[in-house]
Amino acid sequence: MMMQPLPPSVTPLRAPEQVAFHRTELSLILSLYGRMVAAGEWRDYGISCLRDVAVFSVFRRTAEIPLYRIEKRPKLRSKQGMYAVVGTGGQILRRGHDLAAVLRVLERKLIRAVDD
Repeated sequence: MMMQPLPPSVTPLRAPEQVAFHRTELSLILSLYGRMVAAGEWRDYGISCLRDVAVFSVFRRTAEIPLYRIEKRPKLRSKQGMYAVVGTGGQILRRGHDLAAVLRVLERKLIRAVDD
C-alpha cells in the first residue's frame, strides 16, 4: 500500500522539544552539589527539563523553596549567556556563557561555609 503525502495544511504531530543538561554540565553541577552537601549547606535537589529551560534546583530542606536555581536557557546563548544562577528571591546572581564561571558565585559561598 502506497502512502499518500499529507496536504500542506496538515502538519504531522511532533513531541515538543526539551532543554536538558548535558553530561559534562551535570558533572560540574553535581561536583559542586557534593561539596556543598559535605559542608552541610545543601540537602536535596531537583531537576526540571522544560521546553525553554532546564533547571537544577538546590534545597536546604526538601519541603522548602529552592535556595538556588541553576538555569540553562539556550535562547539566550547569543545574548547574556545561557547559564544563570538565580537566588531565592528571583534575583540573578550570575549569568554567562561558561557554566564553570557562572558556578563560581556558589563556590565562594562554599569557601565561606567551610571557613565558619
